[in-house]
Amino acid sequence: LAMAGNKSCTIVEYFGGDDGYRCGYCKNEKGNFSHGMWSHTMTVQDYQDLIDRGWRRSGKYVYKPIMNKTCCPQYTIRCHALKFQPSKSNKKIMKKLSKFISKGELPTGQDDGESKVCHAEVKCAAVTDIQKEVAECPAITEVEKEAADAAPTGSETSRKDQVSVLDGPTTATPTKQGIGADPSRPPCRKAKDLRKERRLQKDQMRQQHTDGVSSIDSPTPSTPTQTSQPKTLEDFIYESFPDNSSHCLEFRRFLCDSPLEAEYSPDGPEVGYGSFHQQYLLDGRIVAVGVIDILPTCVSSVYLYYHPDFASLSLGSYSALREIAFTRQLQKQSPKLCYYYLGFYIHSCPKMRYKGQYRPSDLLCPETYAWVSIERCLPQLENSRYARFNQDPDAGDARVLKDVGRALVLYRRAAMPYAAYSRKRKGSSDETEVQQYAGLVGQDCAERILLYRA
Repeated sequence: LAMAGNKSCTIVEYFGGDDGYRCGYCKNEKGNFSHGMWSHTMTVQDYQDLIDRGWRRSGKYVYKPIMNKTCCPQYTIRCHALKFQPSKSNKKIMKKLSKFISKGELPTGQDDGESKVCHAEVKCAAVTDIQKEVAECPAITEVEKEAADAAPTGSETSRKDQVSVLDGPTTATPTKQGIGADPSRPPCRKAKDLRKERRLQKDQMRQQHTDGVSSIDSPTPSTPTQTSQPKTLEDFIYESFPDNSSHCLEFRRFLCDSPLEAEYSPDGPEVGYGSFHQQYLLDGRIVAVGVIDILPTCVSSVYLYYHPDFASLSLGSYSALREIAFTRQLQKQSPKLCYYYLGFYIHSCPKMRYKGQYRPSDLLCPETYAWVSIERCLPQLENSRYARFNQDPDAGDARVLKDVGRALVLYRRAAMPYAAYSRKRKGSSDETEVQQYAGLVGQDCAERILLYRA
């Protein structure tokens, strides 16, 4: 069914949230409560509005935790992608992957916290499962293929250069004890100065980047008047490697099947909006598959499968960082697309607190649906599992639907306001249910989404 002008529409079936079920976080058998909807089809704008009211999709099932009732409240979290600066732990993960690609050194032992740093839903799967997952996805269009990382990494080069300078040339005459510095050797330079010089060269290389692809031209020699800048996320993500690297890591992005309707807009990103599979290929072999939703104002991470043999590479964390960089790339094409959604932040579950490390970030107030910086929210969550983040006691839900009669329903293949439907169905007893649904989705969605009525 299509709306006037062949415009796509959203069709859902609503389920109440009266029954509790098992919580995957605290293992409470009956403590998890949420409202649910089955989405037969959904526009990207409707889903954007829904996740900005605390909803989240898993396949075609869209759910919203009952925050003041569920055992582990789940707060929608978003990161300001343009302002994001990688932390020390983020840099460590990216350097670890770079070292593996360039030198073939796989970290020993178990992953250093993949269960703590998966960004949405991270699942460990055998490679046969990953291949099956990709094969079963009706890939409509191959949107983009990125060849990643093809010239020496700054982090590895810096480390090796520093060691060679400090050790000195192997052919130099050794310094004699008690005489002082060897006059035949060049004057020593501080490692700090060497690092500063390399940063300046990297800055100039970064200016030559075009759409995330670095130029192969040699950098212009730095001048003493330039100031050093910390490495950006793109410096790490788009670093390239020499041809003789031990491994080759590539990325492919496919439009994939989901309830979200693929859309293209003149002022939107070139790849369009919708759900995408991101394949991570190591030497031509799929080692991870991620799913993201590209929406009008954000990239929303859905889940990631990865091969267990590479758990020590922290692919969950790396994929999150790469998706933040991708969000920044899309923002250049569509200015309002500037947020990265990591799913739910669950403070009561210590393993799920890692999402708050991607700063700056906001949590969604469960009562007013206003965004509040996570720094302001954490003190409240330390005292209570459930918290209202908006500090204005008079603030409420600004987008609540006051007239349930305006909610749009689908009845016998015809779209109509609920008021018209209730006149056709005299004595209908579902007004309370529709009122509850309309309050949860908000005025904008209630007046656009078609609520299926049998």
